[in-house]
Amino acid sequence: MKKRRQAAALQISEAMSRIKTAHEIIASYERHGWTLRRILLRPPSRDEFKSSAEAFPEAALIDAEIDALWFARPSHDQREAWELRLIAETAYALFEAFEADESDEEREDVRREMENRMREHTVGN
Repeated sequence: MKKRRQAAALQISEAMSRIKTAHEIIASYERHGWTLRRILLRPPSRDEFKSSAEAFPEAALIDAEIDALWFARPSHDQREAWELRLIAETAYALFEAFEADESDEEREDVRREMENRMREHTVGN
């Protein structure tokens, strides 16, 4: 019984740490002009983040195999920069700048590939 309570307390602590880390990441990116666009969450994390996600109504909450945040901001020469940031203490992010004439479909293909690369980096290890 004691081990179950300890395990439950550890899960709650890890969830709170993950939420706190996400809020710190978001605040840091916003200070540098980025806008949170999407929140990728594994099923166990989704319930933990529901109340936090409501604080960011412009960001889509998406089921995924990783916990990560998608940010976007204008870039030079009418480009748009997107960055995928893992929700973790150790900074790990992937970056892509899209040309103004790239279609939404092309952009989405690149973003999916970036998500796959991040998943391979985190889940594959």
